[in-house]
Amino acid sequence: MNKQALKADLLLLLTSCIWGFGFVAQRSGMEYVGPFAFNGIRFILGSLSLLPLILFRQRKGLALKQTAGASGSLVFNSFLAGGCLFIAVTLQQWGIMFTTAGNAGFITGLYVVLVPILGVFWGKKTGLPTWIGAGCTLIGLYFLSAAGHLKSINPGDVVTAISAFFWALHVLLIDRLVKTTDPILLSSGQFAWCGSFSLAAALTVEPFFGGWVQAINPALYSSGIFSWYSLPALISGIGSGSIPGAALRNSLIPILYGGLGSVGVAYTLQVVAQQSAPPAHATIILCLEGCFAALGGVLLLGEPLGTWTFLGFCLILSGMIITQWEVVAGGFGGKKAKNG
Repeated sequence: MNKQALKADLLLLLTSCIWGFGFVAQRSGMEYVGPFAFNGIRFILGSLSLLPLILFRQRKGLALKQTAGASGSLVFNSFLAGGCLFIAVTLQQWGIMFTTAGNAGFITGLYVVLVPILGVFWGKKTGLPTWIGAGCTLIGLYFLSAAGHLKSINPGDVVTAISAFFWALHVLLIDRLVKTTDPILLSSGQFAWCGSFSLAAALTVEPFFGGWVQAINPALYSSGIFSWYSLPALISGIGSGSIPGAALRNSLIPILYGGLGSVGVAYTLQVVAQQSAPPAHATIILCLEGCFAALGGVLLLGEPLGTWTFLGFCLILSGMIITQWEVVAGGFGGKKAKNG
């Protein structure tokens, strides 16, 4: 492996690590702010954080040349992608309230398996490895969520799995949109729309959402894990000074990490790294996101890691890699391995 490819692999590993620990930030951040407000603020920050990269690429002439009417197309494409992203992150944020950061990280990774399966409806072919990998991930999901007992399936895991379906739709949608829209502009635009949708929901839905969560699982509130202020109450409390300054300071850490780290920095690192990384390396390294989520959950949140959970992690990770077998095999043994 040459130095350029090694550097790219290290950047991808850092990207995977940032994204994985982002699940810890998503879970701990809701101790202070609601799920809609958390997503709204972090995605607006993520959109703004890409502006320096956009300006840099435009100065260097790296941006995709747009055709006439491109500005309207950019807004519409960003709206479509941002709407799909909003559904995915909302379901993910809901699910993570009822499950662990490690589970959420691995289950979200199911989109890697779902993309080629859903691609069949777009006229794309998929081979036997996809179906074998899908079987492994389903068995792994059972071990992960039910721990061997069907009646004890975690509803948070189910909601997170549904979010993985929308993550897969988002990947397929982006695959089409980037053919006519600059990817960095599209990313910044979709993050802005997603953040706007989330803030609108935070103002209208979130005041009632806390009561719904408390009705489903009162232990979440009694334990203090999710005792957030709704966005209207947060704004009112800041104005009146009734909200402790310590709570505001503590909420900034996960929000800034989720916005600037997971969205802004990690996405930029991925774009830079995948210009030089062999496809096989990128496939495997980015699949490690769930591993870092599990590690962060254990180290920072004290989440348990039992035998069934560990076995589920291994099966899901294996399923994701098997699904991408053609890319992996081609990257290590075929023509795509020139940089390896």
